[in-house]
Amino acid sequence: MAAKIDPTSQVSQWKDWHWQIRHAIKDIATVERLLGIRFPPEKRAELETTIATFPMCITPYYLSLIEAEDYENDPVFMQAFPSEAELIIEECDMADPLAEDTDSPAACITHRYPDRVLFLVSNVCAMYCRHCTRKRKVGDIDSIPDKAAIREGLDYIAGHPAIRDVLLSGGDPLMLPDEYLDWILSELRAIPHVEVIRIGSRVPVVLPYRITDELVGMLKKHHPLYLNTHVNHPREITASSREALRKLADAGIPLGNQTVLLAGVNDCPRIMKSLMQKLVRERVRPYYLYQCDLSEGLTHFRTPVGKGIEIIESLIGHTSGFAVPTYVIDAPGGGGKIPVMPNYIISWSTNKVVLRNYEGVISTYREPDNYQQIFCDRNCEACTLQLKLDDANESKGVGIEKLLSDYDDTYMLIPQDNERVDRRNDE
Repeated sequence: MAAKIDPTSQVSQWKDWHWQIRHAIKDIATVERLLGIRFPPEKRAELETTIATFPMCITPYYLSLIEAEDYENDPVFMQAFPSEAELIIEECDMADPLAEDTDSPAACITHRYPDRVLFLVSNVCAMYCRHCTRKRKVGDIDSIPDKAAIREGLDYIAGHPAIRDVLLSGGDPLMLPDEYLDWILSELRAIPHVEVIRIGSRVPVVLPYRITDELVGMLKKHHPLYLNTHVNHPREITASSREALRKLADAGIPLGNQTVLLAGVNDCPRIMKSLMQKLVRERVRPYYLYQCDLSEGLTHFRTPVGKGIEIIESLIGHTSGFAVPTYVIDAPGGGGKIPVMPNYIISWSTNKVVLRNYEGVISTYREPDNYQQIFCDRNCEACTLQLKLDDANESKGVGIEKLLSDYDDTYMLIPQDNERVDRRNDE
């Protein structure tokens, strides 16, 4: 039995995302009342202390997914409700483990990779995830970027032609008003070297009613636009979240998903396989499986890396290749995402590679005996490889095909040595 929230009593309001935000649950007493539970005084005091450090915010929708009878083991509850374990700070924990602030050359910008930047346009979320890597910013009103800060970020992107890919994150960009987000996207689209815009959002999971027809209509004006969501457990995929994902997919927005490996929530091969298969059914491509970061207060969520390897082993070969995410560790100190995968190469000689497959079958791949690598002296003008990097020219139709095409202005074909045309040219 789920939480005692009756959406049928106020149907029109329940699906109004503004109503959901106004009625977000931020105190323990409301959680107790809605779930029909009661915490012992000692535990309640510990939870209050936790909330004072890391605030709580849960949408009524997301709270309604919790199975109250077994709330302590419920994957939705564990992601949304605070734990006193969050106050345990290990020696290896860091406030900013990914060095996002250190790699910030301008307001709202983290520039780590050569051709792309992270653009933190909001610090507002529909829900505060307990495993958030940016817990240092949750509820901090001083870190909300204003329009001047956004402008500074836009100017930085415009001033660096190498940036071709911009990832909007936060907080959650979809918590911004439609008009404001439209302005940011329009400003980015006006920068000639920005080819791709991506949005990272948990809204389709924790507040699916935010995905309105108006929002989707605005987003589709800014293609190529990609959206990565954040689903961690199969039970987070509901009729409402499916509808939100359908709207986005039908608008031509490619969808990906970034799952965080969380102890007690999804550290199980069967759960992960079910999640990945449900995602692809909803046209969401599994993108990354993240090892939990070394942020402060996340020790109880972290698993050994071996658990992630085990999960990937249970996926490769056992389900569709496009349903297998890349397992990564976001290296502390700003080292970036490092893929960590099972080892399928058993041995290697000068012309043979010994491989094993997901079943344990061992086979060999014969490499070429005489591979002549092209020596690269950085003299691209003399290179024998085809360095034609621009799009291929499709306007090579001849004869009647050229007349039928829409890409060529030719409207007449004249045989060679036509006397009338030759006479015209002689005059």
